Amino acid sequence: MEDAHVAALLVRRCVSGDAAAWEEIVQKYHRRIYNICYRFAGSGDDAEDLTQEVFIKMYRTLKSYDLDRGAFMTWVTTITRNLLVDHFRKTKQERMTDSLDTVSSDHEDAMPLSEQIPDRGPSQDSRVQSRETGETVHLALQKLSPELREAVILRDLQDMDYREIATVLKVPEGTVKSRINRGRAELARLLQRTYRQVM
Repeated sequence: MEDAHVAALLVRRCVSGDAAAWEEIVQKYHRRIYNICYRFAGSGDDAEDLTQEVFIKMYRTLKSYDLDRGAFMTWVTTITRNLLVDHFRKTKQERMTDSLDTVSSDHEDAMPLSEQIPDRGPSQDSRVQSRETGETVHLALQKLSPELREAVILRDLQDMDYREIATVLKVPEGTVKSRINRGRAELARLLQRTYRQVM
């Protein structure tokens, strides 16, 4: 869990012009923001562009961060989410309709952690199967509506609790739980259909 005082100190140093503090913020939060953007956008290039936009927006609004109103990561996730919603509206994209044959991004950060760590145990076949499963889940996630997708991503992939997600999405906790349940059910249905087609 994030140390609120460390984050607040970094923000204060950064606002007072300490470039090293900004570098530390970027290093500390880049991967997490990129992962949220990647899961939402579905493309490594788009995710990288969106991540840069998030950091630009963060830098411009850093003075507005208030420790008393919540954790720094919640504030960062709110900025990320708002930017993704704006991006989504601009592109007028209702749902991703990528084919299951679409190759996923080759960007290093797009790979699950389990594939980045050298593994001496499982065979090549099981690694390939695991990667294919990850790609299938990622593609299925892209077919969810944005509301369901962001709720599932924040809960299951970013490990945020319901209260934090409610703060980020600006909806009641009950709505968060409902979206997560509906998103998981829809994801399961999409995956079941995919695996039936493969078998």
